[in-house]
Amino acid sequence: MKTTLLKSEDYTRSPWKNGGGIFTDIAGAWRADAPVRDWNSLLWRFASTPIVAPGPFSSMPGIDRLQMVVGGRGLVLKSSTEEFDEREPFTTVRFTGEMEIVTALEAGPVEVVNLMARRGAAEIELAALKQPGDRLLPAGTHLVYAVAGNCIIRLDSEDMLIPDGCTLKVELTGASTLALVSGLVVLGSIRLVG
Repeated sequence: MKTTLLKSEDYTRSPWKNGGGIFTDIAGAWRADAPVRDWNSLLWRFASTPIVAPGPFSSMPGIDRLQMVVGGRGLVLKSSTEEFDEREPFTTVRFTGEMEIVTALEAGPVEVVNLMARRGAAEIELAALKQPGDRLLPAGTHLVYAVAGNCIIRLDSEDMLIPDGCTLKVELTGASTLALVSGLVVLGSIRLVG
């Protein structure tokens, strides 16, 4: 097991693919052989962003997306065939980057967390942990994001404090047990395929 505390002051900023906003990049991985880190070389990315006005999402062919509102409420994602209801915070929705989506904001701006992965390169999960309790983590990379104040987690038998806004990156070669001791965290899990 390898753990790394990613501090909020070290997060980077980058524009949305369509230029309509700014991501706060928390963690990510790109193909090692790629000359540049861009959308074409992306393996996975964990980021937060405000959505302050209704508008279209970026087109991201080949990317699977998970999203969760972590601040505010009332977000709905609409496509020509489907509606994704994120009106209540900490609800995870899954959609493909090819889907043409427009946002509807029913109660003002929101802050969301996105976990994105190249289809076929990684499998991803995104969940909010609100109540103390154990959770089995499989081998892979796990991002424990303290989204609403300081929190304490226990990895196997070791307690760890994650300051507000920071993220604990946990890289596992085998299964481990994570327990939420106090606070609220968003857990992003990535398992590279192949």
